[in-house]
Amino acid sequence: MWKTVKRIAGGLALLFAALVAVLAFNTYRFTPDTPQDVASFDLGADTDAAAQILSDALKIETVSTNIFTPAFPQFVNFLETSYPKVHQALDREVLFANTPLFKWEGTNPDLEPVLLAAHYDVVPVATGSLDRWTYPPFAGTIADGFVWGRGTLDDKGAVIALMSATEHLIGTGFQPERTVYLSFGGDEEVGGKGAQAVAAHLQDQNIQLEWALDEGSFVLDDIIPGLDVPVASINLAEKGYLTVKLVATSPGGHSALPPRMTAVGRIARAVDRLQMAPVPGGLDGVSAEFFDGLGRHFSVEKKVLFANTWLFKPVLEGVLSGAASTNAMLRTTTAPTMLSGSNKENVLPAEATATINFRLHPRDTPEGVLDYVKSTIDDAEIEIQSDIAQASPASPVASLDNPGYGDIETSILSVFGPIASVSGLTIAATDARYYARAADAAYRINPFLVTSDDIARFHGIDERLSLENLKHGINFYGALLSKQ
Repeated sequence: MWKTVKRIAGGLALLFAALVAVLAFNTYRFTPDTPQDVASFDLGADTDAAAQILSDALKIETVSTNIFTPAFPQFVNFLETSYPKVHQALDREVLFANTPLFKWEGTNPDLEPVLLAAHYDVVPVATGSLDRWTYPPFAGTIADGFVWGRGTLDDKGAVIALMSATEHLIGTGFQPERTVYLSFGGDEEVGGKGAQAVAAHLQDQNIQLEWALDEGSFVLDDIIPGLDVPVASINLAEKGYLTVKLVATSPGGHSALPPRMTAVGRIARAVDRLQMAPVPGGLDGVSAEFFDGLGRHFSVEKKVLFANTWLFKPVLEGVLSGAASTNAMLRTTTAPTMLSGSNKENVLPAEATATINFRLHPRDTPEGVLDYVKSTIDDAEIEIQSDIAQASPASPVASLDNPGYGDIETSILSVFGPIASVSGLTIAATDARYYARAADAAYRINPFLVTSDDIARFHGIDERLSLENLKHGINFYGALLSKQ
């Protein structure tokens, strides 16, 4: 008997040793695949001059709540006076929503063209928040090493960086080998019909882009817990959008004589069921690529989990689902946002409603999410309303093999140095989903380094862009254009 026990114990010990060896070997091989030894790049453009142009651009109040104000054509004209070389060397058409589309003719017509994009419309300043801004949001103040104002980060800073790089390159006599398009949306914050018009215009002319680049993520510094290096997330796709309204009806009446289940109670139960049973997700597809790239930069004790997903995948998915930022990368998210019932506390409502907003992962479809809602709620007394025609599916997932990804990645590294670079997923909506209609691949990143302190400034108070970041952006676009 003891011999049998010893044999079993010895076998288990060997199995354990083999398991440890496999885990260690996989972890040892799990090294960053970010390109190494990328030469630094400095375009040599005048950052101070660009900062002044950005300052002036912020004074033009292109607020997206009304895209038909004179501010929008004024901004397009402002670009013309600020960048004369661009307007002399490039063809320009102004499409819907005052969206200028520039064409920089390349020397080799056999190469597919590319498109670089940004948008210049901005979100409004929250009512009652003006006195909380360090400098007025539309004054374009340059102080303390920053340009302050609404739109610096989202997204006039990118417009000015791209135009400044183009102006400088033209001044040196540079002409790209492939044709380059520049597009600056005038209504990204309210639906992106300008970008749709650009895509339709290119398709009407049978122009197929090799790739397009728009906003989407940033170079993230000290934002992802456990990482000691900044991370450039070059996003391959963006989530879709679906809104569902749940409606429960009842006879109504006095609250002193409630039925066992009121309309409000039925809606509350449905919302709870949806929140307690998230749309299935996990580490596959673009999500797996993001965390595989990210995991290679963690310390050893965390890296061992990402290097051995064959064993730890359920554990990782559980941990990553626990934080809002990483959960959003794994699945379609469920967000109850609006509720309505009675207009008086002692009146039973004849109708109660809830509005649920879903951000669709590329693995899911609007129709599939509606099926999920119906089966999860499991209540024939609730009407499920949704206009599928108004839903936006997730965008196509761009390939890592497209030359554009490599050009974008090396351009980022040439400006920011030896940082982590990963492919990711944009969890919000951008104009890139429309540019993708005319492109083999669409990528998303802004060439600015942001910290946790900057996150609240997006669409918030004291939005600002450092002069150093503005220089980074000009150099990034200069490096990227120089490769075309």
